[in-house]
Amino acid sequence: MDKEQLHNARTNPDFLKYLEETRVDAINTKNIVALYEVLDSFLILDLDEEKINDIYQNILQISFENVEEIIAKRKLKFDTDDLYYIRAFYEHAIEKWSYENIQGAKELIFVLSNIIEDQTLCNALKSHLIALSKNLDLDTFYQKEVDLSSSNSDEKYGYFITNFNYDLEKYLENNMNILEKEYKNLKHLLEN
Repeated sequence: MDKEQLHNARTNPDFLKYLEETRVDAINTKNIVALYEVLDSFLILDLDEEKINDIYQNILQISFENVEEIIAKRKLKFDTDDLYYIRAFYEHAIEKWSYENIQGAKELIFVLSNIIEDQTLCNALKSHLIALSKNLDLDTFYQKEVDLSSSNSDEKYGYFITNFNYDLEKYLENNMNILEKEYKNLKHLLEN
């Protein structure tokens, strides 16, 4: 969207009414897909920050209400609406990390890496887990380990950090002892 299109969307009463109705309906029906669509629209259009926070809190609430069922019964897949649960867990982990809640971020990344059915993202999350185990803050992780010049070749990974400044397979192999230690320490989170 160019600036004129953004301005038109921000000032179009019919569109804003539709967005508000969708937001309320999505919250009432606990529709995580619709909530993310509304959230993305609010963010792109730079609308009411209080509503943005409320939408995000509802997304987290819906995600965490369903986490026990997901852990117990199935793995999350990218090719379904599960993408929105994966995104919610990931964004919340990154948010915790940005506030230097290393343990909280580590727990979320660990659980997510064990409930997704996608090897690329799973391996990327293991890299995050290693960085968290080394107590790296998020800025240092970005600066030293993330390949900021590359973009994801697959659109489905657009919300996630999957490109690094090293060969990921070798890195995981070289840090297997850290991953084994973290699995041992955190596996209780996967148990019912």
